[in-house]
Amino acid sequence: MAKEILAGDLPAVGSLVQKVLHADSYAHIERLGGLTNHTYAVTLHNGERYVVRLPGEGTEEMIVRKDEQVSTELACSVGIDTELLYFGPDGSKVSRYIDGAVTMSAASMKEPAHIRQAAAIFKTLHTCGKDTGVPFEVFDMAGNYEAIIHKNHVPMYEDYAAVKARVMQIKSEIDAAVDAAKVPCHNDPLCENWVTGADGRMYLIDWEYAGMNDGMWDLADVSIEAGYDRECDRMLLGGVFRSGTR
Repeated sequence: MAKEILAGDLPAVGSLVQKVLHADSYAHIERLGGLTNHTYAVTLHNGERYVVRLPGEGTEEMIVRKDEQVSTELACSVGIDTELLYFGPDGSKVSRYIDGAVTMSAASMKEPAHIRQAAAIFKTLHTCGKDTGVPFEVFDMAGNYEAIIHKNHVPMYEDYAAVKARVMQIKSEIDAAVDAAKVPCHNDPLCENWVTGADGRMYLIDWEYAGMNDGMWDLADVSIEAGYDRECDRMLLGGVFRSGTR
């Protein structure tokens, strides 16, 4: 079912179409999915299609758009995301539409071909040799989210304190045993952030939480989100670490 086009978004979409695409109007607009932003597929009168994203309400409390821009530009420069045409200071964005775009699901991400493609994308990202200067410290972020929750007087789950204490204990043990190198990571590669085009090429999109992190985070995230079994994990790890490198 198509998502409702929000009338209040249309002036901003029109403004970006004029500013970035140099078109006075568009022929068709369709709202796309997304949890945090308002995203639209826009077709110009010449048939060319683009994606216009407007930042969602309240996202400025959780997302540093300058950091997202750095990571998005890196992803585009190494060829794992679609062409970026504009990134505004408020998080508004215009990019080229992926023809024949199909959003992945847990089922499709288990297909061997897609696992191999995801592994190749992670390997490209994790071994690009770039330092984005954007830290991804998940426990600091969790603390910020806690502050927002408390500020808005939203109750926590009853077992939150106990679960947090256990997680922090595990973190302490891992930190004492492992000193993982930090590399550019997506950090939110859930199934819906993977898209294939009509030509079969796979893209990794939406870099809001990207930053320097242990590359195993990305692999574990995909495995959990897609419900991988041992064989899927073996295939993913084999694709990323083949030849002894990420």
